[in-house]
Amino acid sequence: MSDQISVEVVYATPDKQKLVTVRLPSGATAEGAITQSGLLNEFAEIDLAHNKIGIFGKAIRLDTVLRDRDRVEIYRPLIADPKEVRRRRVAEGKAMKKGGGEL
Repeated sequence: MSDQISVEVVYATPDKQKLVTVRLPSGATAEGAITQSGLLNEFAEIDLAHNKIGIFGKAIRLDTVLRDRDRVEIYRPLIADPKEVRRRRVAEGKAMKKGGGEL
């Protein structure tokens, strides 16, 4: 078994998406991958104390040990709470659709 792993680190803004592949020693953490990717230097708005991270859409902690071919995703904060938006729509009497069909 190799003592190196290959991991992708991704971050996206509304205007720009960035995917960086990094090689790390086995046992490396998500925080180490993010640091080595250089995304913290390129995107000043990333604050690992506040931004949530995940692997393939599943939330993880910074100290999570990575496996070969993982994709570490850095998430931006939500602009609006989806539950609150739904409550407002219901209060205003707007119909809510599921899928693309007619009501």
